Amino acid sequence: MGQINSFDYGRAFSRNIGWVTEAEQQKLRESRVAIAGLGGVGGAHLLTLARLGVSKFNIADFDEFGLHNFNRQVGAFMSTVDRPKADVLAEMVLEINPEADIRVFPSGVQSDNLKEFLGGVDVYVDGIDFFALPARRMLFQACYEGNIPSLTAAPLGMGVSLLYFKPGGMSFENYFRVEGRSENEQYARFIAGLSPAMLQRDYLVAPQAVNFQERRGPSTMMSCDLCAGVMGVAVLKVLLGRGKLRPAPWAMQFDAYHQKIKFTWRPFGNANPMQQLMLLLIRPLLEGRAKPS
Repeated sequence: MGQINSFDYGRAFSRNIGWVTEAEQQKLRESRVAIAGLGGVGGAHLLTLARLGVSKFNIADFDEFGLHNFNRQVGAFMSTVDRPKADVLAEMVLEINPEADIRVFPSGVQSDNLKEFLGGVDVYVDGIDFFALPARRMLFQACYEGNIPSLTAAPLGMGVSLLYFKPGGMSFENYFRVEGRSENEQYARFIAGLSPAMLQRDYLVAPQAVNFQERRGPSTMMSCDLCAGVMGVAVLKVLLGRGKLRPAPWAMQFDAYHQKIKFTWRPFGNANPMQQLMLLLIRPLLEGRAKPS
């Protein structure tokens, strides 16, 4: 095969056609997606959507790559250690699509650039660190107020849990109900809301790897890949208005280790009686008073 001297969008993404129409591919090309956080899931989301043919992105991350990222982050290589994640991922997207329009926010998303970050976007994709709840709440609230569809795909064990916050539907705040709670209780409620089915709970073989005080926990590349696949399909459905996507208080969890999929419906979110029971199980784990069964 001869050397490719020029980029051609139609040829580059021609193998998408069949699962999408030519007109839908052009709509993806013109859509703008905002992604905050470019680590395990955020970077995988970005590259998946770039290969889908989405050509406009607002991306934000203030962190740099390190060796501890190598097990799961698509931009982590020896050549990128100590380099800003946002710069590395932007370069990777441009290697896929040189015509891509990428707006980089190298200091992350702050209150003073939130409006610019979400400006003109068609959908928001959550990729920020589990422990960054204040920033996450700020972003989802802004999406709710701005009628921007917003999604999060949580890497849980060796699986994924998807939540979709539809414009006009249940808000992130009304689902998770963390307002006024202690930091540990907020984490507990975030875990409970992300994973109502808790399919991953029984194969955490080294619970000491979870340390909320040090803000660290185990992760796998398989989970991040699953997140990116599920998120890519969900974003496609939102952008093209195709197919059913169950919004919160619905959640979907697929666990590859158990080969199980489960849909949960929790009216009132974490105020639901089933979620209250789940929180009774989760709180001791966060406080180190119990081990997963």
